[in-house]
Amino acid sequence: MAPIKDHPQRLALTGEMHARPFPQLAAPSRVAFLAVKPSPDAVPQAELNALLAHYGAPRADASATHYYGEMGRFTLKWEQHTEFVTYTVIAPTGRSLPFAAADFAAFPEDWLADIKGERITSALLAVLPKPEEDEEIAGHLQDWFVPESLAVAEVLDGAAVVASDFRIDPAGHLRLALFTDAATGQRRIGRIVQRLCEIETYKAMSMLGFMQAREMATALNDLDGQLSTLMEAMRSGAGTAAEETLHALLDVSVALEALTAETAYRFAATGAYEAIVYERISALREARFMGRQGFGEFMMRRYAPAMRTVKSTETRLKTIAARALRAADLLRTRVDVERSAQNQAILASMDRRADLQLRLQHTVEGLSVVAISYYAVSLVSYLLYPLAEPLEVSKGLLTAWSPCRLCLACGGRCATCGGRSAEQRLHGQPAQCDHHDGLNGRDGKRGDTRQTCAQGAAAGQHTAHAHHGRPGQVASGLARGVKTLPLKLSRDQAGDQRADKHAAQKPGAKARGDRTAGDGPKQGVGGR
Repeated sequence: MAPIKDHPQRLALTGEMHARPFPQLAAPSRVAFLAVKPSPDAVPQAELNALLAHYGAPRADASATHYYGEMGRFTLKWEQHTEFVTYTVIAPTGRSLPFAAADFAAFPEDWLADIKGERITSALLAVLPKPEEDEEIAGHLQDWFVPESLAVAEVLDGAAVVASDFRIDPAGHLRLALFTDAATGQRRIGRIVQRLCEIETYKAMSMLGFMQAREMATALNDLDGQLSTLMEAMRSGAGTAAEETLHALLDVSVALEALTAETAYRFAATGAYEAIVYERISALREARFMGRQGFGEFMMRRYAPAMRTVKSTETRLKTIAARALRAADLLRTRVDVERSAQNQAILASMDRRADLQLRLQHTVEGLSVVAISYYAVSLVSYLLYPLAEPLEVSKGLLTAWSPCRLCLACGGRCATCGGRSAEQRLHGQPAQCDHHDGLNGRDGKRGDTRQTCAQGAAAGQHTAHAHHGRPGQVASGLARGVKTLPLKLSRDQAGDQRADKHAAQKPGAKARGDRTAGDGPKQGVGGR
């Protein structure tokens, strides 16, 4: 057969299944049992070797997790578990009575004093032959145990009778009695002893979780009250601000998470140990003996309530933590909504300020246009004043015509029209000159006026472009434009007079002619 490569841990895994054999003993015998919870700096193998060295027995391996062998006149079974270490010493029957303090003397006092750890439990087991009469067993039980706490049962289909009151005697040990049938073998007796020791050990270890649950009850009640108060404040909407309440809720959540971290391992171990206790009791297949309560019934009445307390405390802790998280989420949502409302108010305020700034900017622009127009008109007027006398035009009329002539000369880009056009473009309106609006709105002869303005604008643009950057030539161009003004005025007046004469020959022309004659010169002067 071709060789097959084994997994590196195949032998170790197989050996682990058989690493903890049951002890073998016969009745009568005495058993001393000790379970120790080592301290963090303890080395259980070193303590085991110290005990073996006391009796001159072979030492165990430094990495061993179990040991079974002879130790002087005793037999030692040692096991290392996750949280505790157990020592089981089996001794032949001596002259001492059952449960004598001398039975525990297999553990030297100096060795016990040097152990780095704490005792979880210790027990003395008396393995005796089963009497023929049950009344004799009842007599021994009456002498060795407290009747009100006594639990006794027939196990493994009548193979033995086990009894205990699960109390600590004056010597500091728990008492367990085992009456075996004559037909029960040593291996079976060893399994019964092993299960009884495991029931006591795992019961004691699981009760650690109960003690921790009892200790944290006060802190849990305080946190529950704080959470209820904060949630009531959230519901009523009174009291502190939302952010302060949120911080308080987070503090409660942190405290609950700390409690969860401290108790998670212990509560989980308690559940595992509880399951082992009930498994070991079930493996005994106990039956009622002389109408007394058995181990299962005793655990149901005394042990199960403690385990339910642990479970309820764990559930309550998780429930309060979940409530705190939900409350924090709800409050965080409220804070986010309030912040959103604040942001909206800030944005609205920013919009209002922007609108005010825009209005202020428009006002400043208008004032700037007025000031620039004033100075521009003044400058043009001073330039044209020398032409007033040769043209026989008054300075007032010349000054009145300066804005329009300035607009025509600049092609609509003067300060007065340019500012208005920029503002109209800003608001999406078509740009136009106020002077043109006035002319078009009042002049009955729109075609002539528009033509005159257009010609003047063209002349002004031509002059401005042709003499860009030369102020003297611009001034001369303006002068030529103003010089043509009287000629255009006289032509318009003559045309208006001929129109009046022609209209007077028709009926009703007088009123119309008067209206035309009255409006013509004013509109002509104003329009041009």
